[in-house]
Amino acid sequence: MKSTGKAAGADWWRGAVIYQVYPRSFQDTDANGLGDIKGITRRLPHIASLGVDAIWLAPFFTSPMADMGYDVADYCDVDPIFGTLADFDEMMTAAHALGLKVIIDQVISHTSDRHPWFIESRASRDNPKADWYVWADPKPDGTAPNNWLSIFGGPGWEWDGVRRQYYQHNFLTSQPDLNFHNSEVQDAVLTAVKFWLDRGVDGFRLDTVNYYFCDKKLRDNPPAAIAIGGLDAPESNPYGMQNHLHDKTQPENIGFLKRFRKLLDQYDGRTTVGEVGDGARSLQTVAAYTSGGDKLHMCYTFDLLGPDFTPDHFRRCVGDFQEIVTDGWVCWAFSNHDVNRHVSRFAETEAEQPRVAKLAISLLSTLRGSICLYQGEELGLPEAELAFEDLRDPYGIRFWPAFKGRDGCRTPMPWEASRVHAGFSTAEKSWLPVPYQHASLAVDKQETDAQSVLHHYRETLAFRKRHTALVDGDMTFLDTKEDVLAFTRRKDGETLLFVFNLSREPVKVALPKGIKVAKTVPMPGFATASASEVVSLAALDVFCGQTG
Repeated sequence: MKSTGKAAGADWWRGAVIYQVYPRSFQDTDANGLGDIKGITRRLPHIASLGVDAIWLAPFFTSPMADMGYDVADYCDVDPIFGTLADFDEMMTAAHALGLKVIIDQVISHTSDRHPWFIESRASRDNPKADWYVWADPKPDGTAPNNWLSIFGGPGWEWDGVRRQYYQHNFLTSQPDLNFHNSEVQDAVLTAVKFWLDRGVDGFRLDTVNYYFCDKKLRDNPPAAIAIGGLDAPESNPYGMQNHLHDKTQPENIGFLKRFRKLLDQYDGRTTVGEVGDGARSLQTVAAYTSGGDKLHMCYTFDLLGPDFTPDHFRRCVGDFQEIVTDGWVCWAFSNHDVNRHVSRFAETEAEQPRVAKLAISLLSTLRGSICLYQGEELGLPEAELAFEDLRDPYGIRFWPAFKGRDGCRTPMPWEASRVHAGFSTAEKSWLPVPYQHASLAVDKQETDAQSVLHHYRETLAFRKRHTALVDGDMTFLDTKEDVLAFTRRKDGETLLFVFNLSREPVKVALPKGIKVAKTVPMPGFATASASEVVSLAALDVFCGQTG
């Protein structure tokens, strides 16, 4: 496994297409209503058929599942609801045989309160792991040490009667934060990372990567200049009322990320992708974390995970990234397991959802950077509307009805329209229900429809691979009308021009002086328009041409 030098293909991640699997909802093989690792193995041919380069698995580690596996009780084992380490090894072998890299989640900013480390840490103030978590004495009046808040609601501190101290938690009270100021904690975390490297995993998605360190002095966060909600905290959550200067994104994190990268560089062709949730500072944080080639390989932010589907938004997001993150790399995504599915966010009516789904993947596939797809988006699945009694997400339960949580994007994958639970499980009840609308969009139905969203995804990703300029070529925006997005991608003598009409009305676009189309290049799923100096586009349409 270990490398003595730079491996061929070590930069496979640059421009890669990554497919996110949410194991609980992918495929159940033991009839308990929950997806499992054997189910992932069974469905790997479907993933490979899309033409992606890698899969990213959400957490499958031993956990009490208070936060659906993002509360880890053992970093080096598989939770029995998902299977065994042997099942994982078989899945890895099958994935690699299909040419798929395997990236796994690493949730190391916090653990479960049932992790042996925390059980020992809370037992006393002088045991070997007493300083492995963020502990603090109360104020003289018994209240929490400072004003830090939890994203999941309430204070960011929980009283422990055994130690008679508070411990920090950025999420649930059952998810205590590790103390990364302690080098022994860093060593233990990296040992767990090495365990998976030695098993052959190809990379790590680092959950909440800017949350590892907090301010040593535990200073209060100042109020936000403008109290607004964000994707990490809806407007119903007071978390957005603070400027989070001291409870995350501390300068010490840079040193740990360098340690992490140094470990990965001992192995061939490994990669990291960090999740950065840092409000207005996100791009500056991404720049700091991905620069220099000695920290993270790439990061993603929440910029494209919101409701905006406008040319101005894309110009700003991509333009700002190119300006600020000068030598780093980005991983773009429209959907994941934490946000409403993008078809529901972007489409105005149910009837236009398939068209929007096709246009969205066409746009995503032409951006500079790596891209991440979320299971089910290749079917054009909309957000599921669930009743309160069906919710399992503690975040949604806490803030209902103002915020419904994340269960609507986590419902099971529909495989076969006519089978119970759309082929996801043979159990009497699945962990979340499969909406009727999702069953009607099942894989087996779309396989027989040449015009389906599923076939469009395959054709679009194949188009991306045929044109190397789309993988890592230069990208330049063109000045056009506000409702039109236009840019070029250039590499190795090929220059491709893309013009996207994201409005609901047809448009004509006069190309800027000096830009002339030599020939049109058919975009999968869209009518081929002819153009030299003017491009005519229908509503929600795209044009691609090769410039002279």
